[in-house]
Amino acid sequence: MNVQIVLVHGIRTSATMWRPQLAFLAERGVQATAVDLPGHGTRMDEDFTLHEALHTIDAAVRAAADAGPVLLVGHSMGGLLSLAYTGGAETPPVAGLIAASCTALPRGAALRAYRMLARAVDSLPDRGQWLTERILAATIPLENRGDFAAGGYALDTQDIALGSLSGLDLATAVARIRVPLWFVNGQYDQLRVNESLFRRLAPHAELIVVPRTTHLVTAMRPTVFNAVLQLAIATLESGDSPAPSP
Repeated sequence: MNVQIVLVHGIRTSATMWRPQLAFLAERGVQATAVDLPGHGTRMDEDFTLHEALHTIDAAVRAAADAGPVLLVGHSMGGLLSLAYTGGAETPPVAGLIAASCTALPRGAALRAYRMLARAVDSLPDRGQWLTERILAATIPLENRGDFAAGGYALDTQDIALGSLSGLDLATAVARIRVPLWFVNGQYDQLRVNESLFRRLAPHAELIVVPRTTHLVTAMRPTVFNAVLQLAIATLESGDSPAPSP
């Protein structure tokens, strides 16, 4: 059976952020599904809750698992949720996980500071749109620069979603994960803050740090990220992966 891919986007953006990866996978005949989390993209009018976000991932994974082993891929908030889901008390049908730009525990002073910054940007007259566009123009290749905004920005959901992430017990979840696991971070990603802790919690995981890249690793270096996808797919197809410690 062929590997199936489920892609989970980060905060504010939507399934459209995965367009370069979806095109890459389609060219190779790999079946992939990119979900919209509640309060984002096509579901912008819904309330964001952890329960519904995790349910969205679960529904997509279980549907994909009917056709083959599932490689779950999450970026930023989507990566945190995917870690929590894969390492949940009940083992889901996930064969492998790529967790990108999410080696940080969303709690305490760091989370409070992040929310304060997000609120400050949101308080600008244009809710930070000019600043966002300038950052994307400076970092994202022109051909996929519009993908982050194509599904709309979930500005009204952002603070609620950030606050809810503190309810995740990620340390416990990551330590439970027994499937092949890849942490992918940009060299200058601010969410590398707990990278060493995540590596201790999941010693079988592979860490891939992409040079000259920030938090938006999937969009800044799509060719590199697509190579990671290909590596993970080949690993699951061959069954050749590091055995986690019991």
